[in-house]
Amino acid sequence: MTSLHVSSPLPSPVAMQTRPAEPLPPHGLPCWSEIAAAMRLVRPHVQPSPLLSWPLLNDRTGCEVLVKHENHNPTGAFKVRGGIVYLARLLAEQPGLPGIITATRGNHGQSVARAAQALGLRCVIVVPTCNSPEKNALMRALGAELVIEGRDVQESSEIADRMARDSGLHKIPSFHPWLVAGVATYGLELFEAAPDLDAVLVPVGMGSGVCGVLAARDALGVKAEVYGVVADGAPAYGLSWQAGQVVCSDRAETIADGVACRSPVPQVVSALVQRSAGVLSVNDDEIAAAMRHYFTDTHNVAEGAGAVPLAALLRYADRFRGKKIGLILSGGNADSSLFRQVLQG
Repeated sequence: MTSLHVSSPLPSPVAMQTRPAEPLPPHGLPCWSEIAAAMRLVRPHVQPSPLLSWPLLNDRTGCEVLVKHENHNPTGAFKVRGGIVYLARLLAEQPGLPGIITATRGNHGQSVARAAQALGLRCVIVVPTCNSPEKNALMRALGAELVIEGRDVQESSEIADRMARDSGLHKIPSFHPWLVAGVATYGLELFEAAPDLDAVLVPVGMGSGVCGVLAARDALGVKAEVYGVVADGAPAYGLSWQAGQVVCSDRAETIADGVACRSPVPQVVSALVQRSAGVLSVNDDEIAAAMRHYFTDTHNVAEGAGAVPLAALLRYADRFRGKKIGLILSGGNADSSLFRQVLQG
């Protein structure tokens, strides 16, 4: 039987500073010194998330699977790391900043709301009218002022742009190098604890997660292949990887709202094309099944986006069988009504 595997501690900040600073890598991802600097900002707020091997998942997949449990972070998702780094860097450059504004469906908003609360900043978040009441409640509990307006995130983002211009609040994008550096800290934890992984499967929404894993892998010089994973109903990044350039899609319909992207970020497409092993795609039935498997095999709640790597490991089983695979469980913020339906099958 496979034994439980828990991530080992990271080097201390003092040890991490011993590596010399490097120039920005040619692929545009954060280098070692940038990730180490981000780690020093993140660590007071976020402890290393567990890296666990679950015997039932190993049996189900035919692999040695290590799950990076970002669902155990303070906001239930990986993005809190990026929010902390972005706001700390922003305040260092603009100490008199009156506040921030952004648009989101949930995890990004929770991330910046918690970081703003910790740093004493006003935080305004625009969410679509269809947004989950549970996610809205959590963002409010973290101190955010919510504006519920817009048919989807794209429209809410346009509203946030207008409000930023009118109010002087700083608009936080959904993708930015500072966000990537913060998110890369979980990649650093992953590869420090398991440098011998054959492959890592990462959800792709706006792209900070997969770029963070690619950056950490390259900074440490490990050899693991990195695959992005998308939903069949939101194929933009998969189409872009195949074409080698940005390809937008007119649809983003999936139960995994964290990967529901229509317009890929050019820097992310470039990083995927240059540095990843590919972009895999799964359908909603496979995503729902993976959510159930996480619950039955590990007793963890995985939101749709968090479950897509496991769904891909099962869909492409022949490619990965017998290998040592890292899965990024990026978040556990599943709506209770949706999760109830998923468990009922």
